[in-house]
Amino acid sequence: MLHFFIEGGPLFMGLLTIELVFLIIAAWKAPAWTKEIGLMALITGILSTLFGLAQVFDYIESEGDVPMTVLCGGLKVGLIPIIYGGLIYLVSLILRIIQKPRI
Repeated sequence: MLHFFIEGGPLFMGLLTIELVFLIIAAWKAPAWTKEIGLMALITGILSTLFGLAQVFDYIESEGDVPMTVLCGGLKVGLIPIIYGGLIYLVSLILRIIQKPRI
């Protein structure tokens, strides 16, 4: 798990982990915020992926011909934060369903 954290980039993966901690605290203290915090994590993951793609395109522009293995490896690493953000959003939706009052 630590391997994915480091590969995904410590800045955005750290932000996503902080958002996960806020989600757990909000589920206990402010249940109305769980979905919004999860959505914020999903957006953070998407932004991280977009920044990663911009870096990949800069590298391709400067180097010219890039081997396919390097490109695929970079795309794989770029998708780690969006998967983590999506999982946090999924947890927030599950918590919201559990906390929702039943009729």
